[in-house]
Amino acid sequence: MTATDRFPGENHLVSPTLFTPYTLARTELGSRLVMAPMTRNRAGADGVPTDSMVTYYAQRAGAGLIVTEGTQPIAAGQGYPNTPGIHTAEQATAWRRVTDAVHADGGRIFLQLMHAGRISHPSLQPGGGLPVAPSAVRPAGQVFTPEGLQDFVEPRALETGEVEQTVRDFAAAARLAVEEAGFDGVEVHGANGYLPHQFLAEGTNQRTDRYGGSAENRARFLIEATTAVAEAVGAERVGVRVSPANSFNDIVEHETEDVYAAVVAGLEPLGLAYLHVVEGPPSVTEKIRSNWSQTLIVNPAFSLETTTGNLEALLADGRADLVAVGRAFIANPDLVRRLERGAELNAADQSSFYGGTDAGYIDYPTLEQVA
Repeated sequence: MTATDRFPGENHLVSPTLFTPYTLARTELGSRLVMAPMTRNRAGADGVPTDSMVTYYAQRAGAGLIVTEGTQPIAAGQGYPNTPGIHTAEQATAWRRVTDAVHADGGRIFLQLMHAGRISHPSLQPGGGLPVAPSAVRPAGQVFTPEGLQDFVEPRALETGEVEQTVRDFAAAARLAVEEAGFDGVEVHGANGYLPHQFLAEGTNQRTDRYGGSAENRARFLIEATTAVAEAVGAERVGVRVSPANSFNDIVEHETEDVYAAVVAGLEPLGLAYLHVVEGPPSVTEKIRSNWSQTLIVNPAFSLETTTGNLEALLADGRADLVAVGRAFIANPDLVRRLERGAELNAADQSSFYGGTDAGYIDYPTLEQVA
């Protein structure tokens, strides 16, 4: 079944290209290429965005849509050093400089709301407290901290009332992002082993209240948080990211089809701007596609080389309405233009992905600079 059969309308072309404009709810996009959210660890003290972050996002305003790096909605949501927040007036004011710069260059930008949950460390928590999680299940491995790599600790299980408060925290952060910081919308990060994903996965959710047990109960936190965010800023300004069967951050998830069927069933009636899938098993993506009537963004992760042909194939077969890529945008601020012209892509310096100076952050050349 093609995109035409399922979703007729102004966004459909017989052969959509990566460079075709797209109407995302109320947001007009110049192309169908999305800059995926990527942690870069360049925020300043207290999670305040810096001048370099203003430059970084403005350089990439040519993306059809930018989704920012994961941004903690409350201080306890921080998982790594030097990640930005969106829970204080100072943070919102600094983010406004980012959105103003992106909008001045014709770009569109959503803020990703990311609560890391158990993927954190007391050295990153207010008062040195324990990270929180659905259940007190310690992740395997180590985490980056201000003092270097340290072993994960056993998190503290959230009380039922605290889960309900965290839902309200997501809504408050979304309101700050849209009303004060000027974002076009927000994306709720339900993927990659962070707090909402921890609720979804049976390996990290051993609760016996209404947030644990069945697939529908484990999906409840993500659905409630998204519903609250949609009520706060309007559903047309809200997206959700999920990563079915992704084991990142020591996630154990065996009931993938049932869980994501429950997620889609709970989110579909909200009328969201989009659902963003980090692709895992193709069969799960196909089921999501068949039950999701709004915009679907697919991120092929590391399964495809970033070429125009590969990305347009996802559009042509109706699997995706928009395509998200990450690392290619790190090294190529003008990625859309390069792909459109068939130009060679810059290679990314992986040693500068996380933290550091402006080197490997805002010094990658555009085609014009190379010429």
